[in-house]
Amino acid sequence: MSELIRVKPTQDGTYTVYRGSLALVSGLTRLQAERYEASIAARQLRGLSPLVGA
Repeated sequence: MSELIRVKPTQDGTYTVYRGSLALVSGLTRLQAERYEASIAARQLRGLSPLVGA
């Protein structure tokens, strides 16, 4: 079972993308964070590691 990918806002107005409890990337706009989240989900559907080529 893959870990949950989620986007959470930070106190400085940016967003962080998490996989489980691991922060993958932070300091993004909401649009950037949602696009990154979507790219991870697409890679998982294709069976690729979400961190390869990120």
